Amino acid sequence: MKVVFLESVEGTAQVGEVKDVKNGFARNYLLPRGLAAPAIEPYLSRAQGRAAREAKRQGELDHSASALAERLEGTRIRIEARVGEQGKLYGSVTTVHIAEEVAKLLGDEAFDHRKVLLPEAIKEVGVQPVRLRLTRNVEASIEVEIYAEGEEEAPIAETPEAESAEEAEAELAQEPSEDEAEEEASPQDEELAEAEESEPGT
Repeated sequence: MKVVFLESVEGTAQVGEVKDVKNGFARNYLLPRGLAAPAIEPYLSRAQGRAAREAKRQGELDHSASALAERLEGTRIRIEARVGEQGKLYGSVTTVHIAEEVAKLLGDEAFDHRKVLLPEAIKEVGVQPVRLRLTRNVEASIEVEIYAEGEEEAPIAETPEAESAEEAEAELAQEPSEDEAEEEASPQDEELAEAEESEPGT
């Protein structure tokens, strides 16, 4: 049976398309649910009007999603997990976990986990690329890093310049001031001064 689709049906057709489908599929599923109608007027005109509105709506969604994709493209999210031997996880990281981290990254309350294109759950530590389908026509690629629970980033090593500055400050603190130097005159200086005073003709 030739029908025109009044609504988009995932994996079958988009709204406005005219297709030949099996009679049983049309009569038992598409027609009773109003998803399609016989490919005759006035259904053809109605479907074309819906298709035009859907195209406009999809264009607006894609425009917004493109800006979002630029923000997300190439970014990395880190997920902590309990790890056993040989880097294998206790359990696994799923699309739900990744969606939660993407929501935090975007500052949103939630991100639809169905938009995370993950062939299978992640079961070991490491970094792997993950695709996000933001709309039917717009995708973004991010990196997901799974790391062991309790693992911390390595501390930043002090630069030679910083060490030299600290040593200089320590040496400066140990040097006596001018007043302290005068007060702490050596015994040899005091004996020399007494000898000069005892010489005749002075």
